[in-house]
Amino acid sequence: MSGQAATAGAFDGREHVLPVRVYYEDTDFSGVVYHASYLRFFERGRTEFLRAIGVGHAALLDAPEPCAFALTRIAVSFRAAARVDDTLEVGTKYHSVRGVRIAAAQRILRAGTLIAEADVEVVCIRLDGRPRRPPSELTERLASFLSESAP
Repeated sequence: MSGQAATAGAFDGREHVLPVRVYYEDTDFSGVVYHASYLRFFERGRTEFLRAIGVGHAALLDAPEPCAFALTRIAVSFRAAARVDDTLEVGTKYHSVRGVRIAAAQRILRAGTLIAEADVEVVCIRLDGRPRRPPSELTERLASFLSESAP
């Protein structure tokens, strides 16, 4: 297995699971994960999910009609503290694509214990910032993973 494949996570049914190690830079002065670090962990989970189904951000930017994503809503519930050197798992499920909006549910676990969970909405945008429908390649690749309702 290549190093990249080992760090890219894997699917467990419809959920993509990405292992993440907590580094000192992710924590506050006490060694507890700083709240904003969870947003980065969630972002990595969404990105690696898309990469695993063959949709990379660089390819979206290089497409004839380039696009990107903008986060429009995230609601995070913190359940327990993670600490420096913990090994976490970021679970990501995309559950709907409606117009320009893509919805996902995410969770972070440590050894089976729920640390944080998030409801996320992103929109697909043109490079000038205006909303646009996601490319058909993306929606086709996501289709078998969608539930159309939050898990």
